[in-house]
Amino acid sequence: MRGDDGYEVGWALRRLADQWDRLPWDFRETDVGGRLELVSQWLGSPDDDIMVVVFDGARVSEPYHAQDFFFADFAYRGGFDVLSADEENLVHIREGDCYVGQPMSGYALRGDEPAGIVMVGVHIRREAFFREYLPALAGNPEMLRFFLQPRANSFSEEFVHVSLEGDPSARRLVEMMAVEYATGGSDSQAMLKPLALALLLHVARMQRRGPNAATAASPAERATQLIQAHPESVTLAGLASELSYHPNYLSGMLRAETGRTFTQLVLEARMERASALLRGSELTVEEVARLVGYSNPSNFHKAFREAFGETPARHRGGKG
Repeated sequence: MRGDDGYEVGWALRRLADQWDRLPWDFRETDVGGRLELVSQWLGSPDDDIMVVVFDGARVSEPYHAQDFFFADFAYRGGFDVLSADEENLVHIREGDCYVGQPMSGYALRGDEPAGIVMVGVHIRREAFFREYLPALAGNPEMLRFFLQPRANSFSEEFVHVSLEGDPSARRLVEMMAVEYATGGSDSQAMLKPLALALLLHVARMQRRGPNAATAASPAERATQLIQAHPESVTLAGLASELSYHPNYLSGMLRAETGRTFTQLVLEARMERASALLRGSELTVEEVARLVGYSNPSNFHKAFREAFGETPARHRGGKG
């Protein structure tokens, strides 16, 4: 892995910035929820799951659009604005801040800084994200809900904006990714994937520690949050041990305070996640079943039909 000194980082940023205007920016008119919207397509190689882009200049103004991938924009130098969720919602991103966006979320990068702006963007394919990153991010219920929110037929109204000013970890991760992507090589994607995951986990950690971080109001709410975060693997015994309760006591408390059993809560969380994965990604039904905790696809199909009254394929919009 290269990029151990400032010279190499600077070289990588300049190299990627020189490519900005040559990227195949393709804002296609796409039917989104019954109306035509501009949608930015994947800009990288068809074989890549991760790409890094760099803007370096005094002024930037994109058309308001959606995109078909997850992305994280890091304000490496200077600040910029983002039109987000709708064309009147202006979000100011200061130097050191990170803005994370979903597929199909409304977005436009705007900036006018005489001293210059350097923005490093990390783009992640939807399917790669769901397969490789979602399970690792499940420990943060707020971030998990955010990443499961996208739908292919409507603009999302959410984003994550985290201040990382003075935090060297995010900056260093971004630098390492820029150097690796600019350098290229047969193993670059293998190097970039864990770095992108580390960046997302760091953003999730800082978001969880932020002033608006949600806190559990009761032990039952905390237990419910953990179930929703890990429905694919949670057990009553393991949950009780983590919360320092006897399993029987925890089971009774959940039933008394939520009106549902532990098993019902797990099933609801699994089905909610399965629905989001089916509608928000192109993962196969078998992959979705595995991600929500079913090793036997037949058991998943049965549970899904009982929960939604239709097959997973029909729920997604295909012919089931």
